[in-house]
Amino acid sequence: MSKFTHIDSTGKPSMVDVSEKKETFRIAEATGAVYMLPKTLELIEKSKIEKGEVLNISQLAGIMGAKKTPELIPLCHPLNLSSIKVKLTSNSKNNSINVRATCKVFGKTGVEMEALTAVSVACLTIYDMCKAVDREMKISDIQLNYKSGGKSGVFKKKVK
Repeated sequence: MSKFTHIDSTGKPSMVDVSEKKETFRIAEATGAVYMLPKTLELIEKSKIEKGEVLNISQLAGIMGAKKTPELIPLCHPLNLSSIKVKLTSNSKNNSINVRATCKVFGKTGVEMEALTAVSVACLTIYDMCKAVDREMKISDIQLNYKSGGKSGVFKKKVK
């Protein structure tokens, strides 16, 4: 039976001790989407949402979210991130905004949570900025697609 890494010998929550781990270059990529009514997507693309320019503001929110990950996720290590990229693209085929975040660090622990948090916060910001015109939006498909570095090596999500 595997041992949980965030539980100490007494069963209490504990931050993983990474002091003996080797520093490596680490990358993680996550994606997600916000599905909406066609009218909402059109308003975003034409910069007609009253709260402001949705794509740029949500991109910035995603970057800020990655930087704040250890304040939001208990027992997550604070990292000296070397790069955070958040890209938002509109998809008229399925009336969505697709979000992709890539985080990089040279460190002792991975950046998966930072990439996932960046995507989540960007999606939540889209929802917040557009909720006045579309309460039927759906945040979905948030997932880790890729990670490299560290002892466990490379993970690449299998395409179905």
